[in-house]
Amino acid sequence: MNDKIKNLNFIMEDLIPLSKYGEYYDFPSVGALRQYIFHEKKYHFQNVYKKVGNRIYISISEFNKWVIEQNGGNND
Repeated sequence: MNDKIKNLNFIMEDLIPLSKYGEYYDFPSVGALRQYIFHEKKYHFQNVYKKVGNRIYISISEFNKWVIEQNGGNND
């Protein structure tokens, strides 16, 4: 498998449709994520989600980074 396909597979595994987020994780709720997206500048949430057409996807790796940043950089 070439590197472009490996990279694409990682990206697709990292992105979860916002509407199906609750099927993968219990926290935070889809409603809370919508609130963060609506107030993206207030919560510094711009890098956590991606829009593809009319669909919104959550990047799990970016969300994890965001949680750590919200916790003051502590990973505890």
